[in-house]
Amino acid sequence: MSGERDPSGDAELARPLLAKPGDEGEVERLGIDEMLQKYSGEFGAWQLRHFVLTNLAWGLEAFHTMVMIFADREPAWRCTSVAGPECFSAATVCGLPAGSWEWVSGSGSSTVSEWGLICDEKYKVGLAQSAFFAGCMIGAGVFGHLSDSFLGRKGSLITVCVLNLVFGLLTSTAPGYWFYFLLRLLTGVSTGGVGLCAFVLSTEPVGPSKRGAVGMSTFYFFSGAIAFLAAIAYLFQTWRTLYLVTSIPTLVFLIAAVPFISESPRWYLVRGKIAEAMSVMRAIAETNRSTLPDRVSLALDNNNAAEKDPQPPVDGDGASGSLIDVLRSPLTRSRLILAVVINLLTAVVYYGLSLNVVNLKTNLYLNVALNGVAEMPAFFLTAIMIERFGRKPLTIGTMWFSGGFCAVGTFLPDSGPFKVVRMVCGVLGIFGMAGTYNLLFIYMAELFPTVVRNAALGCASQAAQFGAILAPMVVVLRGRIPFAIFALSGVVGGVLAFWLPETLHQPLYDTLVGMEDAQGRGNRDSEEAVITQGFPILPRLGRSSWGNYSMSIDSPEEGEN
Repeated sequence: MSGERDPSGDAELARPLLAKPGDEGEVERLGIDEMLQKYSGEFGAWQLRHFVLTNLAWGLEAFHTMVMIFADREPAWRCTSVAGPECFSAATVCGLPAGSWEWVSGSGSSTVSEWGLICDEKYKVGLAQSAFFAGCMIGAGVFGHLSDSFLGRKGSLITVCVLNLVFGLLTSTAPGYWFYFLLRLLTGVSTGGVGLCAFVLSTEPVGPSKRGAVGMSTFYFFSGAIAFLAAIAYLFQTWRTLYLVTSIPTLVFLIAAVPFISESPRWYLVRGKIAEAMSVMRAIAETNRSTLPDRVSLALDNNNAAEKDPQPPVDGDGASGSLIDVLRSPLTRSRLILAVVINLLTAVVYYGLSLNVVNLKTNLYLNVALNGVAEMPAFFLTAIMIERFGRKPLTIGTMWFSGGFCAVGTFLPDSGPFKVVRMVCGVLGIFGMAGTYNLLFIYMAELFPTVVRNAALGCASQAAQFGAILAPMVVVLRGRIPFAIFALSGVVGGVLAFWLPETLHQPLYDTLVGMEDAQGRGNRDSEEAVITQGFPILPRLGRSSWGNYSMSIDSPEEGEN
């Protein structure tokens, strides 16, 4: 009958025009940082276990990097029973007749003693070490890109560890110097990606308020492994056995730790793998004794503009990026250039001062162990201060701290009681720059979005490795010149950091679009706030907490016309 009312029509008319949060059918879409803060937990049992397992890889990097100190050392020598008087008065073996001297620990104790890398052949020791750092420079770029693309963070970490294992074992069997040189180069290529992949993989699932302190703690694994390596080298004093023993932990890591490491949910998200990303987030919540509601989903930050409703990316249709995209964007291009120069200067000072300390005429094993342990207070103090003062002021402060003590060391004579004071200046310089080196990993990771984070970090790491190559060249200048260069590098690096923005309490952006949109909105909001108050827009340098010293808006004080 035409007069009857349709119940479904009444229901349709009764339905509110705007659904309230929590109504059936509505999905709450959040970014990963928001989901960690609201539901899953920023740093609980899941993140702690994942953090420890992942950062064991830093120990492997320390082994493969610092093993050269012991494998390529020049052992002690002594005169034989048939030696003439000229042997007992000689300071070096150069020019002594064959058979008049011998290595105290035998020819197999190091590469130097086995292949005669002394006198005119001594340059080959530095050449092999430079080849390793050159390989690291290549590997940081290659695996930085691969971990952002199809391999992912975990896939790249597995790849570099497998390569490290293979090349490390082969190095222990090297039949001659040039084969050894090639294997050290290849080991450097794989080692260059280990710490980078481990750092990003361990910090990306951590919430924003905990990320700084957690990121600073990753380097305890590296420094602790250096001290442990000194003990291993003391027990195994032939270079071939040492390479074999220091490669075995990589096999243990691949078998015992990697199966329990998860891929980064941020990488899943930007690659469009929503189901996998949500699975990780649910696992985090469950292990942290929290609950992730069924009607909650992830959204990329490029869909979170205020004038839009956030929408999830389509499965399998994720965002991607490369170093080219970083350079195309004016926002990230300037950040990358500054990151490259600052990382290069930091590495010159850090590795240069480390070589100066290692070259002291004291017990080599004790020296290396103390160097590793001495860096830990720097990590602890920067971890405490990073959330209080921010990334930018701490970067400037630690670089200037190191540069200042190096400047003092420049003007001190290398003799008498001043020699000890000069050595203390060098140790304090290492202390400051170790904090900078650690801090830069966190700072650089927060300056770039997920889609290009490892590519940008890889480029910055390449610059650091180039600085490591330059460091030995600075050290051989001797006298006051190295300290002067280290002082200048620290001061200039601190000045350049003024042009970087502060990232304290800022989210880890997923995409370049999301980062640019957020930066643009922030600038527009500041301008609108000033305009609505009737004040002229006066761009000037930011003034509080050493924050963003790019163009910002300052309002006049009250009562000012």
